[in-house]
Amino acid sequence: MKTFIAIGYVWPEPNSSAAGSRMMQILLLMQKSGFRVVFASPAEDSAHAIDLESIGIEKHSIRLNCSSFDQWVRAQSPDVVMFDRFMMEEQFGWRVEKHVPDALRLLDMEDVHCLRDARHRAVKAGRNLSADDWHTDMAFREVASILRCDLTLVISEFEMIWLQDHFPIHASKLLYTPFMVNSADAEGLSRRFSDSDFEVRGGFVSIGNFRHAPNWDAVLQLREIWPDIRRRLPDAELNIYGAYPPKKAMQLDKPELGFRVRGWASDAYQVIAEAKVMLAPLRFGAGLKGKLLDAMLVGTPAVTSSLGAEGMYGGCDQAAVVADDRDAFIDAAERLYSSRSEWESRSAAGYKLAIERFNDADHGPNITATIDRLCVGLERHRGQDFVGGMLRHHSLKSTQYMSQWIEAKNK
Repeated sequence: MKTFIAIGYVWPEPNSSAAGSRMMQILLLMQKSGFRVVFASPAEDSAHAIDLESIGIEKHSIRLNCSSFDQWVRAQSPDVVMFDRFMMEEQFGWRVEKHVPDALRLLDMEDVHCLRDARHRAVKAGRNLSADDWHTDMAFREVASILRCDLTLVISEFEMIWLQDHFPIHASKLLYTPFMVNSADAEGLSRRFSDSDFEVRGGFVSIGNFRHAPNWDAVLQLREIWPDIRRRLPDAELNIYGAYPPKKAMQLDKPELGFRVRGWASDAYQVIAEAKVMLAPLRFGAGLKGKLLDAMLVGTPAVTSSLGAEGMYGGCDQAAVVADDRDAFIDAAERLYSSRSEWESRSAAGYKLAIERFNDADHGPNITATIDRLCVGLERHRGQDFVGGMLRHHSLKSTQYMSQWIEAKNK
């Protein structure tokens, strides 16, 4: 049996973040395609992590800057090793290359971290992005990681193009790997919430892991615009959910204003389906927005920014209302909340688009076929990749030497 190892930045928490959900989609896809799947991480265990072993995925704790990993990965004899974000590739990529050189090395970006970081810095500085924003330490590290790996999984079509436009990355190094929706699961959600129509639903909803900076910023944006929405819709409530709510977030809860900070949601689909409209005024970030996909699947129309819509809707202007201007966002929220005809039209369009655009029956076979093809022709693939080979050359292996120095120092 072939072996697939994922080296995770954290243990997967599909109920806490979209990144956790997507990681599980990839792991289950590889398991379904016949791989023995192993998930390893140097992170501390989490009470909110999924029980991997209960679904047949092996779990192993590994240590940073420790040669114990070398013996372990050799014993596993993997066919494919996937690094969860470039930080894990920096830590373990050279060890994988040295001790299991014939394993295909994948990088799962989750999103483009240097793009998210640049946008965050621009928002804080109150300016537009410029070319200088890409010449950062994070960009150098992340792009170097892409070039060292055999293949990188990119979650967004926008980011597929953006990476090639801004950096010397060939298309053969990238594979579009978005969220994947199972048709049967989607149909189950549709049946579950079939009675949740326009008249039954009430209020607005926002959801997102509070530890993720774009989500926290969105909460602060909602705090500013909610009084204007509330004046137009005096009986409406906004319910804000998310994993790991800090004290400063819970202190924003104002029942008298209909601004409710609820914290953890035991069932994200349920709380989204109970709401009439989702609000997602995201000002920075990257990747795809799991909250917006969840909203489409349960028929909850959304108002979001152009950044929130990036890579989500594929040009379909009926699935959500996109508004960047404050007044336009407020107008859209009121209109979508009040207009049954527009609500029903966007609700139906969103569900249809989610099934068509993110269907696992389309994306799953493409991912596994690409991995199989590269595994068979790995030597040729690497032979055509001069830049990747150059970056893996011993004179540029700073991450390896730093790790070995730390390991020696710790002894």
